[in-house]
Amino acid sequence: MFFTFLLAIALLLGTQTVFAQNGPPRHPESHGTGGGAPIGGGLFILLAMGGIYGGMKGYKQLKK
Repeated sequence: MFFTFLLAIALLLGTQTVFAQNGPPRHPESHGTGGGAPIGGGLFILLAMGGIYGGMKGYKQLKK
């Protein structure tokens, strides 16, 4: 059981280094011509979800 647990942890941690590799370098002439995703919409969604979560936690505390 212990060996299986260690093996699972090693496999999970070992795959993160594979995904951390950079892709090939961009062509110098394409610098600044787009290709990046805007973060405005995602940032708003994360802030809204955090506000809702915090509001719910505060409401539950007040309710007690």
